[in-house]
This record gives sequence, C-alpha cells and structure tokens, in this order.
Amino acid sequence: MTDQPAILGLQRTTLRMQAVDALRRAITTGELPPGSHVSEIEMSARLAISRGTLREAMRTLQLEGLLTEGSRGRLLVRQMNQDELLDLFRVRGALEALAARMICEHDDRAVAVARLRAAVERMDGAGSLSDRMQTDLDFHRLLCELSGSSTLARAWGSLEGSIVMSITHSGIERALRNMDVTRHMEIVDAIATGDATIATATVENHMHLAADTLIS
Repeated sequence: MTDQPAILGLQRTTLRMQAVDALRRAITTGELPPGSHVSEIEMSARLAISRGTLREAMRTLQLEGLLTEGSRGRLLVRQMNQDELLDLFRVRGALEALAARMICEHDDRAVAVARLRAAVERMDGAGSLSDRMQTDLDFHRLLCELSGSSTLARAWGSLEGSIVMSITHSGIERALRNMDVTRHMEIVDAIATGDATIATATVENHMHLAADTLIS
C-alpha cells in the first residue's frame, strides 16, 4: 500500500480551495455579476481544472449562498432582493447583539475590547477596496468569536457569503458608507461600558442603519 492516493487527494483539495477562492473573488468584485450563469465548461477551462473539481468548488459556494440553482439545474450568481437583504440584517443584528451582550458579561471584557479596537484600527488603515471589505468582515467575525460561543460564531460564518452578496447587490459606494470607522468604534465603546443593554442597542442600531443604507 502506497501513500499516493492520499497525496493526490490533498492536491485535489488544494485545487478545489483555489477554485473556491478564485470564484468567490470574481463574484465579490463583480467580475461575475448577480444573475450571471457560471458555465462549467467555460470556467473549468479558465481555471485549468477538471469539471469535477469545479463542481465541488461550486457546491461550496452554493452552500455559502453565493450561487443559486436556476432553470435546468444551471448555477447562477445569486441576486438578492430587498426582502432577503432586510432579513439577512435582522438575523445578523440578532447574532451580533447577542455576541456583544455575552462579551459584556465576560470577566476579561477589557481584553476583548482591546482586540476589537485593534480590528477597527486595521479597518481605518486599509487602503484598497478589497482590504477595506476584508477588514470590515474581520471585525464582525471577531465580535462573534469573542462571545466565546462556537455555535454563535458558526451561525455567523454561515451567513458570510450572503453578507458579501449584500455588498455586491447594493453597489460598492453604498457598502463603503457602512464601513465607517466611527460607527464601528461606537460598538466597541458600548461594549467597553460593560452595559449589555447599551451594547446590544448599539449593535442593533448599527445593523438597522446598514440595511437602510444598502436599500436606500
């Protein structure tokens, strides 16, 4: 018995993840616009991978909410409507408000606050649009991770594809308004008070304003 199958399996996994990253980037930058068909034949040729590996990558993006099944089983770049966007931000608001409440109840709240402040500073220092988007996502992911609840963090992670789609759907200019450093620092300051009521209200207001901005 040799190690060759395992090695080939690792190579296949690496190719699949590279394909996932490439397709995700094409969707989030608008290279593949909402509603467009992702052709297996064309995309496997562009990425120089087998159609089987591409299908695995596309299934991953379908689970993330970036791709959706259209007529005749064709996969399309998801196009969010207003109701879906509002629903997304209601769920995000509930999860992140709960995370803020849980951090307020932690004995090591000051450590969490310091990490959140550093995350906002990275957002402020981000230069390119892609870096700004990434640091914004990183802040909100960190907020949920610092809750100490792996269940909450996983629930937020399952929404990340839809969160990215909300940016693509609404346009970069509107999305950038939601990446305002001051508004994010207000969340950190609210958590720093240790008052869970203030912290949850601040997060909920942040999400309400974010949704309003994207659909205005």
